[in-house]
Amino acid sequence: MAISGTGDGDSGGTSLTERDYIKRHHKHEVRACQCTSTVVKRIKAPVHLVWSLVRRFDEPQKYKPFVSACNVQGDLEIGSVRQVNVCSGLPATTSIERLELLNEEEHILGMRIVGGDHRLQNYSSVITLHPDIIEGRPGTLVIESFVVDVPDGNTIDETCYFVEALIKCNLKSLANVSERLTVQNHTDPIVHV
Repeated sequence: MAISGTGDGDSGGTSLTERDYIKRHHKHEVRACQCTSTVVKRIKAPVHLVWSLVRRFDEPQKYKPFVSACNVQGDLEIGSVRQVNVCSGLPATTSIERLELLNEEEHILGMRIVGGDHRLQNYSSVITLHPDIIEGRPGTLVIESFVVDVPDGNTIDETCYFVEALIKCNLKSLANVSERLTVQNHTDPIVHV
């Protein structure tokens, strides 16, 4: 499993805590002809604020720049299915996704792609949020992992690189939106006595 950081505020490597979170929440059963990876991002915004965006399975366009619209069938609960319309420029127009896990207390969301006009077959991901302190203020450690089939004609490295690039872009946007909201709401520094 590859582990990579993204953008500003990221660790060059993984800390013991990150590894513990990954071992606990980011286990994927990887079959032949599949790849998996984990992306880590630190966001200068408190967990509750970041979670308020991530948990909205029905509104991924709030922070995912490649999503133009989303339509959820039924109530927002485990098993809910959404149809996501993808912005032009990507090799897809729609993705059909099912909510597999939503843990409000531990800040965990898991989803699986169940259809669409793209090459991401048997794609499954988990995103977890963990409290962190960044520059003396409440922050969030975000960890997202995935497993996906390697399409015919592609290598494992090419497939992982493509999916990691999408996740990194989404997490960068999540950081931008969350940090902008944090500035608007003003989060006081944590003072250690």
